[in-house]
Amino acid sequence: MKDERDTPLVFSLSLVLLKMPLSEFTVIQRFFTRQRITHSTTRLGIGDDCALLSIPQGFELAITTDTMVENVHFFAGADPELLGHKLLAVNLSDLAAMGAQPVSVTLALTLPKIDDNWLTAFSQGFFRLAERYSVDLIGGDTTSGPLTLTVQALGLVPKGRALLRSSAKPGDFIYMTGALGDAGLGLKIKQGYACADPDAALTRFNRPDPQVEAGLALNGIATACIDLSDGLAGDLAHILEQSQVGACLDWDVLPLSNAVLSYITDTGDWSMPLTAGDDYELCFTVSPEQAGKLTIAATKIGVIESQPGLRLRKSGIIQPLEVKGFEHFS
Repeated sequence: MKDERDTPLVFSLSLVLLKMPLSEFTVIQRFFTRQRITHSTTRLGIGDDCALLSIPQGFELAITTDTMVENVHFFAGADPELLGHKLLAVNLSDLAAMGAQPVSVTLALTLPKIDDNWLTAFSQGFFRLAERYSVDLIGGDTTSGPLTLTVQALGLVPKGRALLRSSAKPGDFIYMTGALGDAGLGLKIKQGYACADPDAALTRFNRPDPQVEAGLALNGIATACIDLSDGLAGDLAHILEQSQVGACLDWDVLPLSNAVLSYITDTGDWSMPLTAGDDYELCFTVSPEQAGKLTIAATKIGVIESQPGLRLRKSGIIQPLEVKGFEHFS
């Protein structure tokens, strides 16, 4: 016969178990293993010491890593669903700049605590974008500490056809996708600038759209490419340095939204769209002979020159452009 005196003890133990904090492995199991393997290159994903990938013949593996740190890359209390999206988007943007097709990612989370609601929203934002591009989450790590989010992204590019920063030539045209400075305006709004219509700029800042399709379309056409993560002036400077060339940008043709133009009129801060980061558009160079083959929407914003340095033609006057984009430890 059952001893009824055991019942309170069993019931109390059950409550304790239900309230126990989630472990590292429980977090992985609950929030990051619901995705089924979708890409043909993934032989083994989460669940073993390493993932296994099969690289198709004739392709090279492109690998990139980006980290986002609270109060450096995003504000404390930021929407976790937007963080999940943006963390993956900035890595897919790097692959796009190389003309690579995304295939898989690893994810490392450093968390101050385990929060079910935060992790649910974060994983939803992350996987929604991953599923859009059939990207597999194949591994990663979780640990305790200040909120830090890291993704390593892997993509495939045909051998010898990766878009590099080092191949721009004098005479090449400079193009960029999308508009310039809207994400920077979004940051200004977060910092207190009053904008008549803030929604579009905040969306560009919080939910960037990686230009994966554009990067793939540039294979065999562009001579050099980079994504605009730290500002046009700073990022284009990387192409100029790696290619050992210079450039002149034309202010009058830069693709600036009405909201950005209004900001410049209000503040006089005309350099903002040139220096602000987080646009995650592609800036690329194309020879005049290949320009007619472009199949993507892009704006011609300047030309590569043999004279070193970056210059800006503004109001008919050419002047050195010495402003820089965002730099850590500067």
